[in-house]
Amino acid sequence: MDQSSVLLWVKAEPFIVGALQVPPPSKFSLHYLRKISTYVQIRATEGAYPRLYWSTWRHIACGKLQLAKDLAWLYFEIFDSLSVKTPEERLEWSEVLSNCLSEEEVEKQRNQLSVDTLQFLLFLYIQQLNKVSLRTSLIGEEWPSPRSRSQSPDLTEKSNCHNKNWNDYSHQAFVYDHLSDLLELLLDPEQLTASFHSTHSSLVSREAVVALSFLIEGTISRARKVYPLHELALWQPLHADSGFSKISKTFSFYKLETWLRSCLTGNPFGTSACLKSGKKLAWAHQVEGTTKRAKIACNTHVAPRMHRLVVMSQVYKQTLAKSSDTLVGAHVKIHRCNESFIYLLSPLRSVTIEKCRNSIFVLGPVGTTLHLHSCDNVKVIAVCHRLSISSTTACVFHILTPTRPLILSGNQTVTFAPFHTHYPMLEDHMARTGLATVPNYWDNPMVVCRENSDTSVFRLLPPCEFYVFIIPFEMEGDTTEIPGGLPSVYQKALGQREQKIQIWQKTVKEAHLTKDQRKQFQVLVENKFYEWLINTGHRQQLDSLVPPAAGSKQAAG
Repeated sequence: MDQSSVLLWVKAEPFIVGALQVPPPSKFSLHYLRKISTYVQIRATEGAYPRLYWSTWRHIACGKLQLAKDLAWLYFEIFDSLSVKTPEERLEWSEVLSNCLSEEEVEKQRNQLSVDTLQFLLFLYIQQLNKVSLRTSLIGEEWPSPRSRSQSPDLTEKSNCHNKNWNDYSHQAFVYDHLSDLLELLLDPEQLTASFHSTHSSLVSREAVVALSFLIEGTISRARKVYPLHELALWQPLHADSGFSKISKTFSFYKLETWLRSCLTGNPFGTSACLKSGKKLAWAHQVEGTTKRAKIACNTHVAPRMHRLVVMSQVYKQTLAKSSDTLVGAHVKIHRCNESFIYLLSPLRSVTIEKCRNSIFVLGPVGTTLHLHSCDNVKVIAVCHRLSISSTTACVFHILTPTRPLILSGNQTVTFAPFHTHYPMLEDHMARTGLATVPNYWDNPMVVCRENSDTSVFRLLPPCEFYVFIIPFEMEGDTTEIPGGLPSVYQKALGQREQKIQIWQKTVKEAHLTKDQRKQFQVLVENKFYEWLINTGHRQQLDSLVPPAAGSKQAAG
């Protein structure tokens, strides 16, 4: 078979969800990872290889790399959340954790968890994606300013992608530039020189190529089917190209690397392909008097499951509400939206909200990561596996999450609050994404980038400022209340407010107003209410619920 008909590309999900948007610990450098690789492979009987147990990784990370235990667990847990598990398995794990009564019991349960050792090493290596390079900063390719404002709103421009996690050019360049290092990291210790390097005669195990399938996949000719890398590399007609020997059951390092380099191409399911040739969705309307053109594109009509993307840009001054098959299991990127109210009420794979201002986002359950970057005065309401935030100002997060929210660099005035809404299909969607109501760590964030010792970067919403949020759309479904209920102090605050309303109604009733007085009084109350709507910005929210004129109606999509 002619090797030119094989196309390989770098998968998006390990980078979108797996690469933490923060410079990695210095001990994740290649030098240390090579040492770890050798260390684990010669300790196969000690819970280190081919599966790495939490207790062994904790020993390596805390004892040898000097990482804090919380950080060691964070990387282990992020990688574990990428592994293919059924929603039932995820719910089972939540139940196990919620039954633990002490930190010791939690640790005992964690000790039973293990991950694929070689894939975990690759995962640690790709954390270098967000390493700040002094060289590129000086040359000017990028300047690591948390608030850098791009000159052009065009998402397709390579240089404009501050967020490398969504930039498939970055993924491809990263793997291509570091391919030798990635392969060397996977070699058996006896295939390396004393300085941890490969030689021309080094042999790569089948297990190593299976591990590399964590990052690379491909197809043959223009076939629709997507194969993991190892299935293609082990395919009989490709042995001569991929360097596989049936006798030794290994690959030639040199031939394998050459073959990979010759076949690597752009990801057909990446962000750039989605923007260039994806299906354009008419979900948003053009607001009169603005030059901003909302752009929404998706690849769900061509992409296999786990590769679905929806990219939404420049939605301005409107309400956009969707519960759609297009969104189910998709990675969603929301970019440069302003003064809008966006409801995406479907089970989602991941969500990234970037450079948005003065908006409210109500999301269906997010199975992996919900990440915000460079947003101002945004409110997010969601059930999510993990929340991480960087470079945000005056944002409020009403969340239900089984992991600690991650406060990365550059944030100011962050408010965390309990999840406070529901829609009819919510519990069904939570079950489909494997998200439970307990444990819930909404109020226990982890400051990952401590720019100074000041912990006042965040606050918990005072109960006196708390109101529930009503989703103003009718849908089929069984959920009629907030999943898991509200923390007692917030429930109590609502009860007290309810009491005040009852006292007020009683006072009005007992005043025995005449018909004219009642009319006058109603006008006064309505005027005050109208004033309040304008002052709080809720007037715009209500106005934007009125459907636009027939000519520019949102599509059913």
